[in-house]
Amino acid sequence: MKYRDLEKVRKIIDEATGLEISYAYDDLVFPDYTAFILRYDDNTENNFFCHFHQDVDPEEMKKLKGKLEASCKNQNSTLSLDKYFTLNQKGEEVEIQFI
Repeated sequence: MKYRDLEKVRKIIDEATGLEISYAYDDLVFPDYTAFILRYDDNTENNFFCHFHQDVDPEEMKKLKGKLEASCKNQNSTLSLDKYFTLNQKGEEVEIQFI
């Protein structure tokens, strides 16, 4: 199993947005409100992928991305913008679909 530095991601999200982590599962980290999620890069330890919810306003996305990139830099990490995502309720479970 690959080590995932959740504390580093928590600091990045907190510094950039002031949000707490609501859920972390395997390589995905979900901050409160789930406007975006961060995904660990299994090939590069200090890189993270950022996925924005498909409904996020483009101007808000641009601002958030800039803040997250600056925060990553402060943590000696990089951020790469990746696919959009949606969340779908499947009974009591939630399905993530990357688009």
